[in-house]
Amino acid sequence: TQSTWGDSSLMQRLFGVGKKQAPPPSLADAAANTDKRVDTLDAKIRKLEAEAIRYKQQMDKLRPGPARNSVKQRALQVLKQKKMYEQQRDNLMAQSFNMEQISFAQENIKDTVTTVAAMKQANKALSTQMKQVKIDDIEDMQDDLEDMLDSQREIQEAMGRSYGMDEIDEADLDAELDAIGDSLEFDADADAIGALPSYLAAPVPSSAPKVAAPAGAEVDEYGLPVVASAAAAT
Repeated sequence: TQSTWGDSSLMQRLFGVGKKQAPPPSLADAAANTDKRVDTLDAKIRKLEAEAIRYKQQMDKLRPGPARNSVKQRALQVLKQKKMYEQQRDNLMAQSFNMEQISFAQENIKDTVTTVAAMKQANKALSTQMKQVKIDDIEDMQDDLEDMLDSQREIQEAMGRSYGMDEIDEADLDAELDAIGDSLEFDADADAIGALPSYLAAPVPSSAPKVAAPAGAEVDEYGLPVVASAAAAT
């Protein structure tokens, strides 16, 4: 054991100890680094754009000549650099989009694997539970319940049976019902014949003062004294 340990330490001194390999970068890390580079380029592009605007304002204030041409050359150089940064930014944004698509596909695959595993587990559990349920037992239980309900219905009918009452003929009941209908129709016709038509009925104001007839004087059907000419005519 000591010799093995000595040989191992000797080999380590001669050749060194190998470093542990770092884990490969993930898509999330690569996408984050790419987004940071895009943000940096955006900042540079905004700075160059502001500088180009400043040069343009200076050109507008200068007359045509060497000074104006010098400012124009600076502005063109700035715009050229801005275009280069914009191309780099667009390339990085395309790379970031591709990585996001791949990451989305990976997440979908993971979700699919999880869903399939859950469905298999549920199928296994359902099969086990179905073995505990027998169709014959359920049908027997339903038959027993139906028999008990029929028995309960017979008990209720027996408990509601009448005692000491003669059997009534349904024909007699129908005849009595018809007689009641005829009686109601006769009463309605009698009321219609004896009633005074509405257009002949003279309404008597409720607020009109009652006139008292003299003692011994003849009165009409409304309790009013009869006029002498009317009495003579009759």
